[in-house]
Amino acid sequence: MRANTKQFLRENLFGLSLTLMGVVCLTLAVMLYHGHRVFPQFTLAEGAGLNGQEINTLEQQNKAYERIAESVTPAIVAITSTQVIKVQQSPFMMDPFFRQFFGNMFPNIPREQRERALGSGVIVSADGYIVTNNHVVSKATQIEVNLSDHRNFKGKVVGADPQTDIAVVKIDAHNLPVVPFGDSNEMKVGDTVMAFGNPFGQYFTVTRGIVSALGRSLGDSDRFEDFIQTDAAINPGNSGGALVNVRGQVIGINTAIISGNSGPGGEGAFIGIGFAIPSDTAKHVMEDLIKTGKVSRGYLGVSIADLTEPLAKQFKVPDTSGALVEEVTPGGPADKAGLKNGDVIRKLNGQTVEGRDQLTAMITNINPGTVVKLDLIRDGQAMSVQATLGERPANLPVTAGAGTAPSEGALRGVTVQNLTPEIRDQLGLPASARGVVVTEVDPSSPAAQTLQQGDVIEGINRRAVNSVADFNRLAAEAKGQTLLRINRQGNGYYVVITPGDNGGDDNQ
Repeated sequence: MRANTKQFLRENLFGLSLTLMGVVCLTLAVMLYHGHRVFPQFTLAEGAGLNGQEINTLEQQNKAYERIAESVTPAIVAITSTQVIKVQQSPFMMDPFFRQFFGNMFPNIPREQRERALGSGVIVSADGYIVTNNHVVSKATQIEVNLSDHRNFKGKVVGADPQTDIAVVKIDAHNLPVVPFGDSNEMKVGDTVMAFGNPFGQYFTVTRGIVSALGRSLGDSDRFEDFIQTDAAINPGNSGGALVNVRGQVIGINTAIISGNSGPGGEGAFIGIGFAIPSDTAKHVMEDLIKTGKVSRGYLGVSIADLTEPLAKQFKVPDTSGALVEEVTPGGPADKAGLKNGDVIRKLNGQTVEGRDQLTAMITNINPGTVVKLDLIRDGQAMSVQATLGERPANLPVTAGAGTAPSEGALRGVTVQNLTPEIRDQLGLPASARGVVVTEVDPSSPAAQTLQQGDVIEGINRRAVNSVADFNRLAAEAKGQTLLRINRQGNGYYVVITPGDNGGDDNQ
């Protein structure tokens, strides 16, 4: 065996040597090739970038936004609310008779399930008071508050006000960072604002935009609505967060959006239309809830409506700014101050009144017992009166939600409701549609053969109908033949109703 090995090595040594030499030569060739190969050369761009006065201005703006974010973010919190929901359990699975056949084949459905939702809040006092939305905490059985420094606290609801969607939560902490309130009345369309909150669980997010509009309403007759509209991105989770001005002051509490697929306040994506409760409203409600646990609101004692161009012309007002007094409550503050039906309130304490919703918000944000100055126009003449506000009754609706015409006249027995955005969508009407929708017609009414449920009454005797209050007033005046402008399934008609008829004339 050993001799054979030596013979094999002698016979193949030359071949092995040649192979080894080939490998060495190939390696040297590769090394020489790469050693002399020229690789492409590159250098990173260097330089100071653009300069100039306009660039410096933009840099200063960036510094300002950074400073606002650094100042406000520590006072923003994430609020996680836990709600316990009772689930109906199948009665068959609880019955011993069925269990003897099926046993535990079907697991028990838990009687209670927990749902968690995320919202935002703003620390307004160093000892732990936080402002948020009522809808963030209204059904919560447990509240957890997370601060930007990663501390967690259990929260307790001090008070809530569904009519403004404001709530106050308290945590047991001290020396907390706070953010001050600003004056929402000073905001103008086009002003820069920044929104803070926790959208879709993205904690402590900041977005920037402008004030898109003021005095907005979403058509909810159960709430006081005088919203700031903004295009600063607001999404689910931002509710209860802060909308701040360029001084880092809270001028609004984020509350709702119009989304691409779910309507006002829904859970869809942001499309550039968000709403915030003005800080003046939020502050008034917050202070009352902390002090007394309930909200005291000022009360003037009038039924008011927005001005249309025809109404402004009829009441000799130069434009449509202001709120038309449709009815003065006997013995109320307005009655004692001398206000009359047909007065148009143009200013409150020197501040311009743009419309009904704004005046309502302004009055309710003033404490009862306060003396206010009202600038108004009566029969084309400017005048001023002073009124001492009363306290708004707790059961008084925010706006007239439904009404029925008087027991006599062409429109007796006709029941109507305000045309909300939801009803407009159901009827397939455009967003610009105005009027009141017919909800019921008494069979004995002169209008029984002319009007039907779902008709929208846009005008009575060539006068615009924009609310239930308009309808009630104009219907009461309609004693003889009455001309109506109605919208039925998107088509406009004129009809005439005669009081003596058991069913009106359908003239077009």
